[in-house]
Amino acid sequence: MVSCKTIKQPEKTVTMPAFDKQGHRGSRGLMPENTIPAMLKAIDLNVTTLELDVVISGDGKVVVSHDPHFHENITTTPEGNHLTRTDAPSRLLYKMTYDSIKKYDVGILPHPDFPRQQKIRVHKPLLADLIKASEDHARSNGKTMFYNIEIKSKPENDGIKHPPVQEFADKVSDVIIQSGIHSRTTVQSFDPRALQAVRKTHPNTILSLLIENTDKRSLDEQLRELGFIPQVYSPHFLLVNNELLAACRQKNMKVIPWTVNTIEVMKLLKEMGVDGIITDYPDLFAQLD
Repeated sequence: MVSCKTIKQPEKTVTMPAFDKQGHRGSRGLMPENTIPAMLKAIDLNVTTLELDVVISGDGKVVVSHDPHFHENITTTPEGNHLTRTDAPSRLLYKMTYDSIKKYDVGILPHPDFPRQQKIRVHKPLLADLIKASEDHARSNGKTMFYNIEIKSKPENDGIKHPPVQEFADKVSDVIIQSGIHSRTTVQSFDPRALQAVRKTHPNTILSLLIENTDKRSLDEQLRELGFIPQVYSPHFLLVNNELLAACRQKNMKVIPWTVNTIEVMKLLKEMGVDGIITDYPDLFAQLD
């Protein structure tokens, strides 16, 4: 793979959607999360942006997955067994080759939290394969997709559950650029180091700071740790209020809260003036319109 430092940044810029309709993990409430079918479903439901998470496999490939290991709620082993909560953490993707990873099914086990989720046989895809399938499907339907890709890193997991954060960020950036979607992609993370790492080698990347609802710091304190003002601020929806929106406007940051799963809250947030919404149920956007 060509080093990301040697790849020229694309000069073309694309305007982000006026109101960004993001499908969380594709369409988690309707299809197996972070899979190609989940993305295609979201495209069919007219989302503007596909939201997803990435980790790194043991052989250095960028895999679409929320958790660093196979999760007991969604996984069937190659032998046809369901993982237990005790066993699941041992199936660490960073210690497995992708050839091994794709032998696990993550779509046929009924999800306890998403009863509407369609059950199909499906595996965790490579980021490059997911982008290609999404681009092909969107193009065949006359659409152009945006992407919001989360780097799932934590300082305590460096070298254990994922590579050092700069290497992690560079691998993700490589795939984004080589897939031709850089100008339509936001990279997000709860880990300020990941955003700093992307900015270091690819300063033109759109960046989004994710914020947990348990974060008690002020907006200024959060941005001080990050070290710069990102284009997007993405808090848990319970943190959004008029004061926060005004402060973000003053800093020229878009506000896109997560994860909003009722039409009532969607309507309230849109009326307040958020710039987009991330939801497990992208079919709700039709009601919002």
